Amino acid sequence: MKTVKIHVFQDPGHGWARYPKSRLVKLGIADKISSHSYQRGANAFLEEDCDLYLLATTLKERGYDIQFTSSHTDRQSKIRNYQSYQA
Repeated sequence: MKTVKIHVFQDPGHGWARYPKSRLVKLGIADKISSHSYQRGANAFLEEDCDLYLLATTLKERGYDIQFTSSHTDRQSKIRNYQSYQA
């Protein structure tokens, strides 16, 4: 089984998982990610409720094991200031 590591960033109100946009394209889900997620550079920051679930489900269906790591801030995350995700 292949393993994928995904880092989740959390602030007091929400969380986002960083994942490369190019891999979303390869998985065929780039156009299914909502505008509630963000992007910066080559990475998407997938909101934790729906978009991260879509990613995790897709990866598991393709035989990947997912290892999550996380970090938390007590302040508002700078991710909220990134550009809204667009496929």
